[in-house]
Amino acid sequence: MRPVLEIDGLSVEFASARGPVAAVNDLSFAIGEGETVALVGESGSGKSTAAMAILRLIASPPGRVVKGRVLFEGVDLLGLSPADLRKVRGDRIGMIFQDPMMALNPVYTVARQIAEVLEVHRGLAGRAALDEVVSLLRLVGVPAPETRAGQYPHNLSGGMRQRVMIAMALECKPRLLIADEPTTALDVTVQAQVLRLIEDLKSRLGMSVLLITHDMGVVSQSAHRVVVMYAGRKVEEGATRDLFAAPRHPYTQGLLRAARRARADDGTLWEIRGTVPSPHAMPPGCGFAPRCDCARAACAAAVPELTRTADGHEVRCIVAAEGAA
Repeated sequence: MRPVLEIDGLSVEFASARGPVAAVNDLSFAIGEGETVALVGESGSGKSTAAMAILRLIASPPGRVVKGRVLFEGVDLLGLSPADLRKVRGDRIGMIFQDPMMALNPVYTVARQIAEVLEVHRGLAGRAALDEVVSLLRLVGVPAPETRAGQYPHNLSGGMRQRVMIAMALECKPRLLIADEPTTALDVTVQAQVLRLIEDLKSRLGMSVLLITHDMGVVSQSAHRVVVMYAGRKVEEGATRDLFAAPRHPYTQGLLRAARRARADDGTLWEIRGTVPSPHAMPPGCGFAPRCDCARAACAAAVPELTRTADGHEVRCIVAAEGAA
């Protein structure tokens, strides 16, 4: 069966005073029918840039897609005209942006912002649009939806704003939902509610989901497969259960140890040492080598190739590939 979304060799760079900066480098993965794929990694790993590139939302200049394909239902979105792309955005593909307070317009009511998509993609206006707005707010669990529809974003809590964003993303019953950090800045209780809501609506609408997050706990609850990014590259991909049970890349192992609040020998919480390298000063070879306890001289010689195992697991690591062999 053809994937709903297939990313093939996607590379994105940004112009800067010090020359072009690679934000996403040769990224490839696919999302199947009804599947949830999580894209994970530390801040600065390229997750959100990849998501924005899918819908061609990266401002140009300074950003541009250098190469690659983004196939949605077999059609390359990077080759569509602006008019044809607008028919896909918000209709066939919905997106929940990272910060609902920034994504929502503070001078327009909730009803007006949701109704705009209904007017563009479904031709609804007036009372019909307002009725649909209220139905959508009720669907995503907003209390007193008739009242909330007439309010402004600053009148709502963070959880309510996130639900409004979900309503906007789902109002045209998309085939694919891109959820960029949908639980960021929410307390644990609201996080759980939002995740349950997305999963429930995914089942009811038959959607596929690209879940972008740095929270491995969220991944374990929600995703079928996991794509791990570091410094703009995919370093590991596998089924969620397999990846959590036996992570192969040292970076993935570090993320999971930190998520499980493991303790170092001195009793302090364990952490991945060092920081993500600056895109202007990427180390030679494997970008993670300066922070890796398993690094050897060969790791700095060249960027490791992705190695695929018999069970479909992929890893970009010399040491892991040798271990698998």
